[in-house]
Amino acid sequence: MRARFDEHKDEKDLRKAKKLLLDGQRELFLKSHPQPIKFTEAPGGVAFQRTSPPPDWLLDVWHPLEKAQYPEYFAQREIRKKEYIERWEKDFGKPDSEISH
Repeated sequence: MRARFDEHKDEKDLRKAKKLLLDGQRELFLKSHPQPIKFTEAPGGVAFQRTSPPPDWLLDVWHPLEKAQYPEYFAQREIRKKEYIERWEKDFGKPDSEISH
């Protein structure tokens, strides 16, 4: 099938190209397995998008002893959080104290 594709890849006649495409699709359908393997976590699998990733704020409620196990990560995380807040305040302004409480 690949050799035939390479042979006709520069076909100029659109009617002939469409017929070749339809014939190739039909052959692929006829030769494909009736029950293809689908990995569980892949699209079409039974467990695809069953679990959602944990939210980012969950790391903020870790105990300090847990955070101490990963000092570089949490130091970088604090820097990133400050940068995010500064960028937010630059784009949207500081929140009003009356509204936020």
